[in-house]
Amino acid sequence: MIKNLLRGLPALVLAAVPLLATAPAAHAGTALTPSSAQPVTLPLFDAVDQLPVADEQREGYQRSLYKHWTRGLNLTDGCDTRKEVILAEAVLAPTVTAGCRLSGGSWHSAYDDLTVTDAARLDVDHFVPLAEVHDSGGFAWDAKRREAYANDQDSPDTLIAVSAASNRSKADRDPAEWMPSDGSYHCTYTATWVATKLRWSLAADDTERQALLGLAEDCPATTVTYEPAL
Repeated sequence: MIKNLLRGLPALVLAAVPLLATAPAAHAGTALTPSSAQPVTLPLFDAVDQLPVADEQREGYQRSLYKHWTRGLNLTDGCDTRKEVILAEAVLAPTVTAGCRLSGGSWHSAYDDLTVTDAARLDVDHFVPLAEVHDSGGFAWDAKRREAYANDQDSPDTLIAVSAASNRSKADRDPAEWMPSDGSYHCTYTATWVATKLRWSLAADDTERQALLGLAEDCPATTVTYEPAL
């Protein structure tokens, strides 16, 4: 699978070869504010153990609180964050015309191991969904930090282009409630979820934590690398 045609950022979540779990592609480029934090690398099991445990708090959640798909990094192409992620993850680059209209191209949807040849059939998923972010600590964030998460292109993990069907199947569920249909992606999915939560200092509830620990047992050689968001 060829990804990141437009950028060469290294993947932050690595899965060991013997497990057949590949590292996720570097999905997209830069947060609203630059980060100078140093990357942290941990075995997956230890990374799960680093997650604070707290009950979820959904009160006050509105998707509009997390302003997303703002203007992208390239100020000359007319593309917003969503379109830039789609462009970055193309296996075969689409044609881009005025107003960031995309035609042609192909993509690999990691959740369901499908090839997508129409950008309109893609969703850009927040790996940890916005509602889950809110439940897990985002309720205490200010507007700037919420927007930074919702458009985070400084990490290869926060945003991913996948088939619309798989994203809508996932909705706002955590790994205790939903996992990708492609079982070969489970170790990478778990590591990416944990990396994103650690990057943004988000908690896990007890049910989620137990599910992650169980998944980590099946991925003993998988490691997590994340860079804390400032």
